[in-house]
Amino acid sequence: MDRLTFTHRILILGIMFSATLAALGFVPPIPQDPNYHNLADPRPYLGIPNFGDVTSNAGFLIVGVLGLMTVLGRKGREIFTNRTDALPYIVFFAGVGLVSIGSSYYHLVPDNDRLFWDRLPMTIAFTALFSAIVADRIDRTTGIKWLLPILIALGIASLLYWDWTESQGRGDLRFYGLVQFYPMIALPVICWLFPKARYTGGGYLIWVIFWYAAAKVLEYFDAEILALLGGAVSGHSLKHLAAAMATLAVLRMVAGSRRPAV
Repeated sequence: MDRLTFTHRILILGIMFSATLAALGFVPPIPQDPNYHNLADPRPYLGIPNFGDVTSNAGFLIVGVLGLMTVLGRKGREIFTNRTDALPYIVFFAGVGLVSIGSSYYHLVPDNDRLFWDRLPMTIAFTALFSAIVADRIDRTTGIKWLLPILIALGIASLLYWDWTESQGRGDLRFYGLVQFYPMIALPVICWLFPKARYTGGGYLIWVIFWYAAAKVLEYFDAEILALLGGAVSGHSLKHLAAAMATLAVLRMVAGSRRPAV
């Protein structure tokens, strides 16, 4: 590991991304499954349709607000030696807070048009976190000045492309899938190649990946979990809570950062 130069490590990441992008070319277009909108628990309560799936988004709002208060407040001034370092975290927690709005909007009347607004803030949060990790572990200027705006733009473009292909009757989620899943794949490799970190401690990132993976499992077994729990709560509702826990791990990671000793 110590024998690898900075150039070698960047080359490994470049080859990894290029191979992933090339492999994507061999995957046929992936349309949105219409059954995705048929969630297991449509029960209304207090006049709110799909009550469990709508209200379980509250966790994102709580973490988003607490995260912005932490980064923008006195604690943030104690954490970030250079205030520019805080930018990707501001974007991340703003995106997390907006997830609660976009996801609630979608779950009130689930369909493809509303799903776009569910996925948009999630895409912003994914790309901002990835940029923050690159800025902290690899290069500040690259991560914040270049990667942050470029990745956000590419993430939004992947959603616009999916939306356009759906309108053409040949939906294609491949590029959105790349935006959503590639950071989770690349993250452990980046931590291995660039172990020195100030704001993005590896232990917290393990919890981010754990809760994110748990959220995907809960989403997949939506109906089965609802039946297993005797109709109390669905897998999709629990998915929102698990995903909120992943964002909470990011908040704890940032809040636990310390200025270097002078």
